[in-house]
Amino acid sequence: MPNIKKEIEEKFGNRLRTRVNGILVRDNKILMIKHRMGEGRFFWNVPGGGMKYGSSAPENLIREFKEETGLHIQVDEYLFLHEFLEPPLHAIELYFAVSVVGGKLELGKDPELDGNSQLISEIQFLGVDDIEKISNKEKHAMFWGIKSADDLGKWKGYFNFGNKCIN
Repeated sequence: MPNIKKEIEEKFGNRLRTRVNGILVRDNKILMIKHRMGEGRFFWNVPGGGMKYGSSAPENLIREFKEETGLHIQVDEYLFLHEFLEPPLHAIELYFAVSVVGGKLELGKDPELDGNSQLISEIQFLGVDDIEKISNKEKHAMFWGIKSADDLGKWKGYFNFGNKCIN
């Protein structure tokens, strides 16, 4: 059994990463991915991932969405930037509204990890009521206080929802 927490730290930790994330809303539900974080911990967020050098933010998001969800998307409006800082992870996260242009929703894989160490464990559209039932420590902080799926499209600017800072 792989040590997922250690692998996450080795692959993604102790460095600043730039990530792109897509908010897809259908029937007032948000497409969410559940990630295994090791030691029985999970983390829910929208699809997205790290940027590759030489590709634009929209190009990276289209690639990440396809890898994780099987869906072909169009990147619509840029929404906001969030700085995630929970050592050993530190990321600048760009959030975009997206729409589907093709493909079939299916549980994807992270190509940076081998088959036994995959983090993605579940994918589904969740309503705000469903998201509220997930403990705060197991979902991205941007979901802690939303009242509707439309709330995510109204945010503009820079956010750092209660990060754990290094001193």
